[in-house]
Amino acid sequence: MQAFTVSAVVAFLRELLEANEILSDLWIAGEVSNYTRSQPGHRYFSLKDGGGVLRSVLFRTSMPGLEFKNGDRVLAHGRVSVYQQRGELQFVCDFVRPEGIGLQAAQFEELKLRLEAEGLFEPGRKRALPRFPMRVGVVTSPTGAALQDIQNVLARRWPLATLVIAPANVQGKDAPTQIAAALRLLAREPGLDVAILARGGGSAEDLSAFNSEAVARAIFAFPVPLVSGVGHETDETIADFVADMRAPTPSAAVERATPDIRQVTNSVAVLERAMGSAARSLLGEAAGSVESAALALDRMVPDPRTLGREVEMALRAMRSTAKACVQLDRARIETAAARLDGLDPHATLARGFAIVQDAKTRKIVSSVRKVKSGARLSVAVADGAFWTEVS
Repeated sequence: MQAFTVSAVVAFLRELLEANEILSDLWIAGEVSNYTRSQPGHRYFSLKDGGGVLRSVLFRTSMPGLEFKNGDRVLAHGRVSVYQQRGELQFVCDFVRPEGIGLQAAQFEELKLRLEAEGLFEPGRKRALPRFPMRVGVVTSPTGAALQDIQNVLARRWPLATLVIAPANVQGKDAPTQIAAALRLLAREPGLDVAILARGGGSAEDLSAFNSEAVARAIFAFPVPLVSGVGHETDETIADFVADMRAPTPSAAVERATPDIRQVTNSVAVLERAMGSAARSLLGEAAGSVESAALALDRMVPDPRTLGREVEMALRAMRSTAKACVQLDRARIETAAARLDGLDPHATLARGFAIVQDAKTRKIVSSVRKVKSGARLSVAVADGAFWTEVS
């Protein structure tokens, strides 16, 4: 036989207690005694009744600021464990409230605080509802009045949508499990735009399924916006806090999840008239622009008669300029010709002059000193030439 150490036995007992499903999620009602507060802020006390005492602790991280005193009767939630250093049984609390509020109210508050701390109620995570949903999911009882109300309101308000029903019991012991399962089933529906979780009014006990942690987490994980319509105007459940939008009744949930087809029709008609008016205005502006452009073109294109006159004037100017140029050129030619005439040897001969050349060398005789006796000369006059010999 093996001998165990004390610490091993205490650790085994601790693990055994903390693994127990009931002892790890436990509500206890009792009277506070031996209450003390440590320097770090932990609150140590005992819970007792006529037949027993259970040492308890509420650590400073759980419900900071909460104070109570000896003699108070409280409802406490927590888990049973073992304080290993002393081997003492201990109830580790995470929630304490006066016993007078009732167990159901205490459970509601404990779950609300815990889920709120986890961020399930965070406004920033809540999604806007679609404007024109075409597939609307509903989780509710298939035999309840809530479903009939939803169908009637949807048929009148937004008949274009298809209703997808995921049935579930909404009251009784198995209701939380069925509601959570129906939400998970509906989450797999293709093309779903929005969903409604609904049931009619009832007592706090009747609505307890909607204060279930399983339902809250199924709503939190739902892939599209969800509207809760549970109970009547004054009823408030955990499901309302987690849902993307809360409605006071199932009928109101449909009204918030869908548009009114009459308003949509009126809006379309108004939009159509506005578009027609805008189109006519644009066409009028365009026609005015075209007309202005046409007038501008008319001003830019010259009058054919004016253009003809301008062309005729240009032709006359061109003819006059050409004539002047011809006359100027003729005068220049005549002047040049006159100058050339003055240089023409024949003109000189016609005035009685003659050109004398050596008959042998054909050189011009320009001086008598260059002429020798007996030389033959050629003498050219105006009407011919003749030979002569120098004596």
